[in-house]
Amino acid sequence: MHRIALDAMGGDGAPRAMIDGALSAVREWPGRFSVALVGDPGRLKADLPEDLPDGIGIVPASEVVEMHESPVRAIRRKPDSSIVVGLDLLQQGTSDAFISAGPTGAVMAASRFLLGMLPGVERPAVGTVFPTAGEPTLVVDGGANVDTRPSHLLQFAHLGSVSMRALLGLEHPRVGLLNVGAEPGKGGNRVVATYRLLQEDSHLNFVGNVEGHQIITGACDVLVCDGFVGNVLLKFYESVAGFMSGMLERKLDPAVCREALQEIRLALDYIEYGGAPLLGVNGVSVICHGASPARAIKNAIRVASTCVETGMVEDMAADLSSMSRTARVWRRIRRR
Repeated sequence: MHRIALDAMGGDGAPRAMIDGALSAVREWPGRFSVALVGDPGRLKADLPEDLPDGIGIVPASEVVEMHESPVRAIRRKPDSSIVVGLDLLQQGTSDAFISAGPTGAVMAASRFLLGMLPGVERPAVGTVFPTAGEPTLVVDGGANVDTRPSHLLQFAHLGSVSMRALLGLEHPRVGLLNVGAEPGKGGNRVVATYRLLQEDSHLNFVGNVEGHQIITGACDVLVCDGFVGNVLLKFYESVAGFMSGMLERKLDPAVCREALQEIRLALDYIEYGGAPLLGVNGVSVICHGASPARAIKNAIRVASTCVETGMVEDMAADLSSMSRTARVWRRIRRR
């Protein structure tokens, strides 16, 4: 049974959405995991049933990191916050994964500080799943890093590939580089340099540049970009999905097209994907949308459990070790 620490105080719907999501998860998948709700016991008990179901517990945390706070300053000044306490459970080995819908910057900073980085990783990245016409595409980075170097983007490609092997069972995920054109020479100097690194890396199934209009067609399994572009893309994608779903509901007769509308809504809705693993840290730390309702939290618990079950972090460490050995060989060859 996997032990999940859930930040019950983070997110717009806290703690109600987190409690309902946890209760729903242990009822739908009994015996698969236990969930420790991390937060103010008084507030949590007010919303919990008197008889807690098997698999649900409470870990006290007296402080909450607010959205407006500086991430680094907040985790230093609030050691008893639900984010820090929850990640500390993971760092100490008393939980197997951590989930939060709190401020992304604070979760990322605390994860780096408490869990540490995998050997060789310079920056963690958010792996965000996008629905497409085929299988989902993992966009890396979804918002953790605004300024990146080609070496960071190369690492994102490796982290994303291992993640897709773990989450979807893809043996050789296709890696694409988000760009303004398909030709190798397109884009600025950083993107052109990244293209060369990805092309030279024999451990990656690199399929070349991917333009914006190709994302929805499922042109690749892992899409590499910096966090600024990735986050803009994510928020635009979410808004278009909501717009299209609403427009279809207004234009079509719900009585006639109820099943089709439901299928479209589920395909476009980020809630069905739950949360995004923070890739590159030495542990399973899952970041959820701040507006996550109970169903998104339930699915995030499933995602966290899958990451633990498949040994995703261990596979990343092995992949990065192999990548490091390859880089050393290339450096020796180029010196000759």
